Amino acid sequence: MTRSTITQAKRIVIKIGSALLTNDGAGLNKEGIANWVDQIATLKQKGIEVVLVSSGSVAEGMTRLGWKQRPSALHELQAAAAVGQMGLVQCYETNFSRHDYLTAQVLLTHADLSNRTRYLNARSAIKSLIDLNVVPIINENDTVITDEIRFGDNDTLGALVANLVEADALVILTDQDGLYTADPRKDKTASLIESARAEDPAIQAMAGDGGALGRGGMVTKVRAARLAARSGASSIIVGGRIDNVVSRLFDGESLGTLLTSDQEPMAARKQWIAGHLQTRGEITLDDGAVRALQRGGKSLLPVGAVNVSGNFGRGEVVACMNAQGQIIAKGLVNYSAAEAKKILKTDSKDIISKLGYMDEPELIHRDNLVLV
Repeated sequence: MTRSTITQAKRIVIKIGSALLTNDGAGLNKEGIANWVDQIATLKQKGIEVVLVSSGSVAEGMTRLGWKQRPSALHELQAAAAVGQMGLVQCYETNFSRHDYLTAQVLLTHADLSNRTRYLNARSAIKSLIDLNVVPIINENDTVITDEIRFGDNDTLGALVANLVEADALVILTDQDGLYTADPRKDKTASLIESARAEDPAIQAMAGDGGALGRGGMVTKVRAARLAARSGASSIIVGGRIDNVVSRLFDGESLGTLLTSDQEPMAARKQWIAGHLQTRGEITLDDGAVRALQRGGKSLLPVGAVNVSGNFGRGEVVACMNAQGQIIAKGLVNYSAAEAKKILKTDSKDIISKLGYMDEPELIHRDNLVLV
């Protein structure tokens, strides 16, 4: 996808960050929200389907509760999210109604997207809303989350939603004009990167940390772009305060940083596997198995596994590690952790002698395996 083909996108995900939505913590940015809604309405009038991923519930809750600093206690964060979500969706509903568009609130946790049935249900529900010309407004369900089920940031959520609904593009509106070669707030010589490959590891080093209100920084936005690329979607990181930014982007103007996908869209099932941020265990591979997976597109056989950790069951997502402890793949495992430990370094033909049965000859079949 290039700048010119962005204008041909039919379905997009737009993510707006906390700093923009709350004027850096000084209350809900109602003027900004009204402006972004006007631009989104213009896109919809052109036939573009839009899914909105919105941060801001905790920050808005802090403002309503009179809190000056983001709390660290989980129960206080949850309370702030519950209070703030009311004001956030009310503001969106009021503004979209000016254009005669209905909105729908969708709150998700990582558990919703890691369970295959709930994942498919979420996809069906959101696609139904799109078909009904309703604007889905998606946020992490901060009121009920724990660290174990947290996406970590709404940039990641935006990317997973882009995968979920098979969007053509992910637009991340932020308080910076795009991705720079260095932090422009500290380095006056930093220059804007107009475009790059989402999978290029060099751009990771150019990203910085997030502010006090948001959990994400440029690092999370670059990672989100890489995740969105799995479904063939390109991402644009762009300043939300740029005048008429959304409309100008889809008129073909070169704004922000375009991170393009250079891979074929991954099968829906593999996108779901890749979207698992937490895995249930780890399998360490020998060098031969690593090469077979990375270069040969092979399945993971027991003979190439040298160690197992975690307490996973059959059909759960596990991480495949190399000898240096780096994750190289994720996949749905065919055996439990206890079973896998018994068949380490074992030829597939000898699984029966070790276990007394053989469900599958592979630990992880290549159809259920995603390289990271």
